Amino acid sequence: MAFFGGVGVPIAAVLLLSLAAAASAQLSATFYDTSCPSALATIKSAVTAAVNNEPRMGASLLRLHFHDCFVQGCDASVLLNDTATFTGEQTAFPNRGSIRGFGVIDTAKAQVEAVCPQTVSCADILAVAARDSVVALGGPSYTVPLGRRDSTTASLSEANSDLPPPTSDLADLVGNFSRKGLSVTDMVALSGAHTIGQAECGNFKSRIYGESNIDAAFAAARQANCPQSGADDNLAPLDESTPDAFDNAYYGNLVSQQGLLHSDQQLFNGGSTDALVSTYASNAAQFSADFAAAVVNMGNIGVLTGAQGEIRLICSQVNCAKHQEARDLQAKVQLQSWAGNFTGTE
Repeated sequence: MAFFGGVGVPIAAVLLLSLAAAASAQLSATFYDTSCPSALATIKSAVTAAVNNEPRMGASLLRLHFHDCFVQGCDASVLLNDTATFTGEQTAFPNRGSIRGFGVIDTAKAQVEAVCPQTVSCADILAVAARDSVVALGGPSYTVPLGRRDSTTASLSEANSDLPPPTSDLADLVGNFSRKGLSVTDMVALSGAHTIGQAECGNFKSRIYGESNIDAAFAAARQANCPQSGADDNLAPLDESTPDAFDNAYYGNLVSQQGLLHSDQQLFNGGSTDALVSTYASNAAQFSADFAAAVVNMGNIGVLTGAQGEIRLICSQVNCAKHQEARDLQAKVQLQSWAGNFTGTE
Protein backbone atom coordinates (compact mmCIF):
# COMPACT_ATOMS: atom_id res chain seq x y z
CA MET A 1 0.00 0.00 0.00
CA ALA A 2 1.52 3.31 -1.10
CA PHE A 3 1.05 6.48 0.90
CA PHE A 4 1.10 10.15 0.02
CA GLY A 5 2.23 13.07 2.18
CA GLY A 6 2.42 10.94 5.31
CA VAL A 7 -1.33 10.28 5.26
CA GLY A 8 -2.57 6.79 4.72
CA VAL A 9 -4.56 7.19 1.51
CA PRO A 10 -4.42 4.69 -1.36
CA ILE A 11 -2.75 6.00 -4.53
CA ALA A 12 -5.93 5.51 -6.55
CA ALA A 13 -7.87 7.52 -4.01
CA VAL A 14 -5.25 10.27 -4.15
CA LEU A 15 -5.45 10.36 -7.92
CA LEU A 16 -9.21 10.46 -7.87
CA LEU A 17 -9.18 13.16 -5.22
CA SER A 18 -6.78 15.13 -7.40
CA LEU A 19 -9.07 14.71 -10.36
CA ALA A 20 -12.03 15.78 -8.26
CA ALA A 21 -10.13 18.84 -7.09
CA ALA A 22 -9.22 19.71 -10.67
CA ALA A 23 -12.82 19.27 -11.74
CA SER A 24 -14.00 21.49 -8.90
CA ALA A 25 -11.76 24.24 -10.22
CA GLN A 26 -13.78 24.39 -13.43
CA LEU A 27 -16.99 26.36 -13.67
CA SER A 28 -20.07 24.40 -14.67
CA ALA A 29 -23.57 25.36 -15.77
CA THR A 30 -24.93 22.56 -13.57
CA PHE A 31 -22.98 23.50 -10.45
CA TYR A 32 -26.07 24.11 -8.29
CA ASP A 33 -28.37 21.52 -9.85
CA THR A 34 -28.14 19.32 -6.77
CA SER A 35 -27.08 21.67 -3.97
CA CYS A 36 -29.52 24.48 -4.81
CA PRO A 37 -31.82 23.67 -7.76
CA SER A 38 -33.94 26.79 -7.18
CA ALA A 39 -30.97 29.20 -7.17
CA LEU A 40 -31.28 30.50 -10.73
CA ALA A 41 -35.05 30.96 -10.59
CA THR A 42 -34.72 32.80 -7.27
CA ILE A 43 -32.10 35.19 -8.64
CA LYS A 44 -34.08 35.77 -11.83
CA SER A 45 -37.21 36.66 -9.88
CA ALA A 46 -35.39 39.30 -7.84
CA VAL A 47 -33.62 40.79 -10.87
CA THR A 48 -36.70 40.84 -13.10
CA ALA A 49 -38.74 42.63 -10.43
CA ALA A 50 -36.00 45.24 -9.99
CA VAL A 51 -35.59 45.87 -13.72
CA ASN A 52 -39.34 46.06 -14.27
CA ASN A 53 -39.48 48.67 -11.52
CA GLU A 54 -36.54 50.65 -12.99
CA PRO A 55 -35.21 49.68 -16.43
CA ARG A 56 -31.92 51.49 -15.79
CA MET A 57 -31.20 48.92 -13.07
CA GLY A 58 -30.54 46.33 -15.77
CA ALA A 59 -27.62 48.36 -17.06
CA SER A 60 -26.38 48.95 -13.53
CA LEU A 61 -26.33 45.23 -12.67
CA LEU A 62 -24.54 44.37 -15.92
CA ARG A 63 -21.99 47.08 -15.23
CA LEU A 64 -21.52 45.85 -11.66
CA HIS A 65 -20.51 42.44 -13.01
CA PHE A 66 -18.03 44.09 -15.39
CA HIS A 67 -16.51 46.24 -12.66
CA ASP A 68 -16.20 43.16 -10.46
CA CYS A 69 -14.47 40.99 -13.05
CA PHE A 70 -11.90 43.60 -14.10
CA VAL A 71 -10.59 43.94 -10.54
CA GLN A 72 -9.10 40.76 -9.03
CA GLY A 73 -11.36 38.67 -11.25
CA CYS A 74 -15.03 37.75 -10.86
CA ASP A 75 -14.95 37.31 -7.10
CA ALA A 76 -17.56 39.79 -5.79
CA SER A 77 -14.78 42.01 -4.39
CA VAL A 78 -16.65 45.07 -5.65
CA LEU A 79 -19.49 44.33 -3.21
CA LEU A 80 -17.34 44.61 -0.08
CA ASN A 81 -18.10 47.72 1.98
CA ASP A 82 -15.36 49.75 3.62
CA THR A 83 -14.82 49.15 7.31
CA ALA A 84 -12.69 50.82 9.97
CA THR A 85 -9.81 48.54 8.99
CA PHE A 86 -10.56 47.88 5.32
CA THR A 87 -10.90 50.04 2.21
CA GLY A 88 -12.63 48.37 -0.71
CA GLU A 89 -13.20 49.25 -4.35
CA GLN A 90 -16.37 51.29 -4.21
CA THR A 91 -14.59 54.62 -3.69
CA ALA A 92 -12.16 54.09 -6.58
CA PHE A 93 -12.38 56.86 -9.16
CA PRO A 94 -14.17 54.72 -11.82
CA ASN A 95 -16.67 53.50 -9.20
CA ARG A 96 -17.28 56.52 -6.99
CA GLY A 97 -20.89 57.65 -7.22
CA SER A 98 -21.51 55.58 -10.34
CA ILE A 99 -21.82 51.88 -9.53
CA ARG A 100 -25.20 50.90 -8.17
CA GLY A 101 -27.51 47.92 -7.77
CA PHE A 102 -26.08 46.66 -4.48
CA GLY A 103 -29.55 46.48 -2.92
CA VAL A 104 -30.79 44.19 -5.69
CA ILE A 105 -27.87 41.82 -5.17
CA ASP A 106 -28.47 41.88 -1.41
CA THR A 107 -32.12 41.01 -1.97
CA ALA A 108 -31.29 38.16 -4.32
CA LYS A 109 -28.67 36.85 -1.88
CA ALA A 110 -31.11 36.95 1.06
CA GLN A 111 -33.73 35.09 -0.94
CA VAL A 112 -31.23 32.44 -2.05
CA GLU A 113 -29.92 32.05 1.51
CA ALA A 114 -33.50 31.41 2.65
CA VAL A 115 -33.77 28.37 0.40
CA CYS A 116 -30.11 27.22 0.26
CA PRO A 117 -28.06 28.44 3.21
CA GLN A 118 -24.31 28.98 2.68
CA THR A 119 -24.35 27.52 -0.81
CA VAL A 120 -24.48 30.15 -3.56
CA SER A 121 -21.69 32.72 -3.85
CA CYS A 122 -22.21 36.43 -4.33
CA ALA A 123 -19.90 36.25 -7.35
CA ASP A 124 -22.22 33.76 -9.02
CA ILE A 125 -25.24 35.89 -8.14
CA LEU A 126 -23.57 38.86 -9.85
CA ALA A 127 -22.90 36.82 -12.99
CA VAL A 128 -26.44 35.45 -13.15
CA ALA A 129 -27.96 38.86 -12.38
CA ALA A 130 -26.06 40.36 -15.32
CA ARG A 131 -27.48 37.73 -17.67
CA ASP A 132 -31.00 38.11 -16.30
CA SER A 133 -30.77 41.89 -16.68
CA VAL A 134 -29.84 41.55 -20.35
CA VAL A 135 -32.73 39.17 -20.93
CA ALA A 136 -35.19 41.40 -19.06
CA LEU A 137 -34.33 44.25 -21.44
CA GLY A 138 -34.79 42.15 -24.57
CA GLY A 139 -31.23 40.95 -25.07
CA PRO A 140 -29.86 37.45 -25.68
CA SER A 141 -29.93 34.71 -23.10
CA TYR A 142 -26.84 32.60 -22.53
CA THR A 143 -25.70 29.87 -20.19
CA VAL A 144 -23.75 31.15 -17.18
CA PRO A 145 -20.98 28.82 -15.96
CA LEU A 146 -21.15 28.64 -12.16
CA GLY A 147 -19.04 27.67 -9.18
CA ARG A 148 -17.25 30.93 -8.36
CA ARG A 149 -16.37 31.65 -4.77
CA ASP A 150 -16.13 35.03 -3.06
CA SER A 151 -12.94 36.87 -2.22
CA THR A 152 -11.99 37.94 1.27
CA THR A 153 -10.12 40.96 -0.10
CA ALA A 154 -10.59 43.85 -2.51
CA SER A 155 -8.19 46.27 -4.19
CA LEU A 156 -8.75 50.00 -4.33
CA SER A 157 -5.51 50.48 -6.27
CA GLU A 158 -6.39 47.83 -8.85
CA ALA A 159 -9.84 49.34 -9.33
CA ASN A 160 -8.19 52.69 -10.04
CA SER A 161 -5.71 51.20 -12.50
CA ASP A 162 -7.57 48.38 -14.28
CA LEU A 163 -11.03 49.75 -15.03
CA PRO A 164 -10.94 51.55 -18.41
CA PRO A 165 -11.93 55.23 -18.09
CA PRO A 166 -14.27 56.96 -20.57
CA THR A 167 -11.29 58.93 -21.88
CA SER A 168 -9.61 55.78 -23.25
CA ASP A 169 -8.34 55.71 -26.82
CA LEU A 170 -8.62 52.56 -28.94
CA ALA A 171 -5.11 51.36 -28.13
CA ASP A 172 -5.82 51.80 -24.42
CA LEU A 173 -9.01 49.74 -24.70
CA VAL A 174 -7.39 46.95 -26.69
CA GLY A 175 -4.52 46.75 -24.21
CA ASN A 176 -6.77 46.89 -21.17
CA PHE A 177 -8.98 44.03 -22.36
CA SER A 178 -6.02 42.04 -23.65
CA ARG A 179 -4.43 42.10 -20.20
CA LYS A 180 -7.57 40.39 -18.91
CA GLY A 181 -7.33 37.70 -21.58
CA LEU A 182 -10.07 39.18 -23.75
CA SER A 183 -9.84 39.62 -27.52
CA VAL A 184 -10.59 42.68 -29.62
CA THR A 185 -13.87 41.04 -30.62
CA ASP A 186 -14.70 40.54 -26.95
CA MET A 187 -13.93 44.20 -26.27
CA VAL A 188 -16.10 45.56 -29.09
CA ALA A 189 -18.97 43.19 -28.25
CA LEU A 190 -18.84 43.97 -24.53
CA SER A 191 -18.85 47.69 -25.32
CA GLY A 192 -22.31 47.04 -26.76
CA ALA A 193 -23.51 46.98 -23.15
CA HIS A 194 -23.67 50.74 -23.67
CA THR A 195 -26.83 50.16 -25.64
CA ILE A 196 -28.49 50.52 -22.22
CA GLY A 197 -27.85 52.75 -19.25
CA GLN A 198 -26.83 56.35 -18.71
CA ALA A 199 -23.65 58.36 -18.21
CA GLU A 200 -22.90 61.43 -16.15
CA CYS A 201 -22.26 64.77 -17.86
CA GLY A 202 -18.79 64.94 -16.35
CA ASN A 203 -17.82 61.80 -18.29
CA PHE A 204 -18.76 63.15 -21.74
CA LYS A 205 -18.49 66.94 -21.37
CA SER A 206 -15.09 67.17 -23.03
CA ARG A 207 -16.37 65.17 -26.00
CA ILE A 208 -19.50 67.19 -26.76
CA TYR A 209 -17.66 70.50 -26.47
CA GLY A 210 -14.18 69.70 -27.72
CA GLU A 211 -14.15 66.82 -30.22
CA SER A 212 -14.61 67.03 -33.97
CA ASN A 213 -15.65 63.44 -34.71
CA ILE A 214 -19.17 64.03 -33.41
CA ASP A 215 -22.48 64.73 -35.11
CA ALA A 216 -23.23 68.43 -34.59
CA ALA A 217 -26.94 68.00 -33.87
CA PHE A 218 -26.17 65.22 -31.40
CA ALA A 219 -23.60 67.37 -29.61
CA ALA A 220 -26.02 70.30 -29.38
CA ALA A 221 -28.74 68.07 -27.93
CA ARG A 222 -26.40 66.76 -25.25
CA GLN A 223 -25.13 70.26 -24.45
CA ALA A 224 -28.66 71.32 -23.48
CA ASN A 225 -28.42 69.24 -20.31
CA CYS A 226 -24.66 69.33 -19.87
CA PRO A 227 -23.31 72.89 -19.67
CA GLN A 228 -19.61 73.59 -19.97
CA SER A 229 -19.47 74.51 -16.30
CA GLY A 230 -21.11 72.49 -13.51
CA ALA A 231 -23.95 69.94 -13.66
CA ASP A 232 -21.45 67.08 -13.82
CA ASP A 233 -24.00 64.70 -12.27
CA ASN A 234 -26.65 65.27 -14.94
CA LEU A 235 -27.43 62.08 -16.84
CA ALA A 236 -27.84 61.26 -20.52
CA PRO A 237 -28.65 57.91 -22.16
CA LEU A 238 -25.72 56.10 -23.71
CA ASP A 239 -28.09 55.12 -26.53
CA GLU A 240 -30.68 57.82 -27.06
CA SER A 241 -32.69 55.90 -29.66
CA THR A 242 -33.64 52.89 -27.50
CA PRO A 243 -32.22 53.59 -24.03
CA ASP A 244 -34.04 50.76 -22.26
CA ALA A 245 -33.73 48.07 -24.92
CA PHE A 246 -30.76 45.74 -25.23
CA ASP A 247 -30.25 45.85 -29.01
CA ASN A 248 -27.58 46.76 -31.55
CA ALA A 249 -28.54 50.45 -31.90
CA TYR A 250 -25.36 51.49 -30.08
CA TYR A 251 -23.28 50.51 -33.08
CA GLY A 252 -25.47 52.45 -35.50
CA ASN A 253 -24.92 55.45 -33.25
CA LEU A 254 -21.16 55.04 -33.59
CA VAL A 255 -21.38 54.85 -37.38
CA SER A 256 -23.35 58.14 -37.25
CA GLN A 257 -20.72 59.70 -34.94
CA GLN A 258 -23.19 59.74 -32.06
CA GLY A 259 -21.16 57.86 -29.49
CA LEU A 260 -21.65 59.59 -26.16
CA LEU A 261 -18.30 58.81 -24.56
CA HIS A 262 -14.89 59.38 -26.09
CA SER A 263 -14.13 55.69 -25.56
CA ASP A 264 -17.33 54.73 -27.40
CA GLN A 265 -16.53 56.68 -30.56
CA GLN A 266 -13.00 55.34 -30.58
CA LEU A 267 -14.44 52.02 -31.76
CA PHE A 268 -15.48 53.70 -35.02
CA ASN A 269 -12.92 56.35 -35.79
CA GLY A 270 -10.93 55.14 -38.78
CA GLY A 271 -9.24 52.37 -36.83
CA SER A 272 -9.00 48.59 -36.75
CA THR A 273 -12.41 48.03 -35.14
CA ASP A 274 -14.47 50.00 -37.69
CA ALA A 275 -15.39 46.90 -39.69
CA LEU A 276 -16.63 45.00 -36.66
CA VAL A 277 -18.74 47.96 -35.53
CA SER A 278 -20.28 48.13 -39.01
CA THR A 279 -21.04 44.40 -38.87
CA TYR A 280 -22.79 44.71 -35.51
CA ALA A 281 -24.70 47.78 -36.69
CA SER A 282 -26.20 45.81 -39.58
CA ASN A 283 -26.38 42.34 -38.04
CA ALA A 284 -28.16 42.18 -34.68
CA ALA A 285 -27.90 38.39 -34.52
CA GLN A 286 -24.11 38.50 -34.88
CA PHE A 287 -23.85 41.07 -32.11
CA SER A 288 -26.06 39.00 -29.81
CA ALA A 289 -23.99 35.87 -30.40
CA ASP A 290 -20.67 37.65 -29.93
CA PHE A 291 -21.87 39.51 -26.85
CA ALA A 292 -23.04 36.29 -25.21
CA ALA A 293 -19.69 34.63 -25.89
CA ALA A 294 -17.75 37.68 -24.69
CA VAL A 295 -19.61 38.07 -21.41
CA VAL A 296 -19.04 34.38 -20.64
CA ASN A 297 -15.33 34.86 -21.38
CA MET A 298 -15.30 37.87 -19.08
CA GLY A 299 -17.02 35.84 -16.38
CA ASN A 300 -14.07 33.43 -16.35
CA ILE A 301 -11.50 36.08 -15.40
CA GLY A 302 -9.57 35.21 -12.24
CA VAL A 303 -12.31 33.12 -10.66
CA LEU A 304 -11.88 31.52 -7.25
CA THR A 305 -13.05 27.91 -7.12
CA GLY A 306 -12.84 24.79 -4.99
CA ALA A 307 -11.49 25.65 -1.54
CA GLN A 308 -10.41 29.17 -2.53
CA GLY A 309 -12.14 32.16 -1.02
CA GLU A 310 -15.43 31.63 0.75
CA ILE A 311 -19.21 31.72 0.32
CA ARG A 312 -20.14 35.02 1.93
CA LEU A 313 -23.27 35.03 4.03
CA ILE A 314 -23.69 38.76 3.43
CA CYS A 315 -22.33 40.06 0.13
CA SER A 316 -21.05 43.34 1.55
CA GLN A 317 -18.78 41.79 4.20
CA VAL A 318 -16.45 38.87 4.66
CA ASN A 319 -17.56 36.06 6.92
CA CYS A 320 -16.61 36.18 10.55
CA ALA A 321 -14.31 33.45 11.85
CA LYS A 322 -17.05 31.26 13.27
CA HIS A 323 -18.92 31.23 9.97
CA GLN A 324 -15.78 30.27 8.10
CA GLU A 325 -15.05 27.51 10.60
CA ALA A 326 -18.55 26.15 10.03
CA ARG A 327 -18.00 26.14 6.28
CA ASP A 328 -14.62 24.41 6.67
CA LEU A 329 -16.15 21.75 8.92
CA GLN A 330 -18.99 21.18 6.45
CA ALA A 331 -16.50 20.72 3.61
CA LYS A 332 -14.40 18.32 5.73
CA VAL A 333 -17.43 16.20 6.59
CA GLN A 334 -18.46 16.06 2.92
CA LEU A 335 -14.96 14.98 1.88
CA GLN A 336 -14.77 12.30 4.60
CA SER A 337 -18.16 11.00 3.56
CA TRP A 338 -17.07 10.81 -0.06
CA ALA A 339 -13.76 9.11 0.81
CA GLY A 340 -15.59 6.60 3.01
CA ASN A 341 -17.72 5.56 0.06
CA PHE A 342 -14.73 5.17 -2.27
CA THR A 343 -14.50 1.63 -3.61
CA GLY A 344 -12.09 2.03 -6.55
CA THR A 345 -8.99 -0.12 -7.08
CA GLU A 346 -5.37 0.80 -7.61
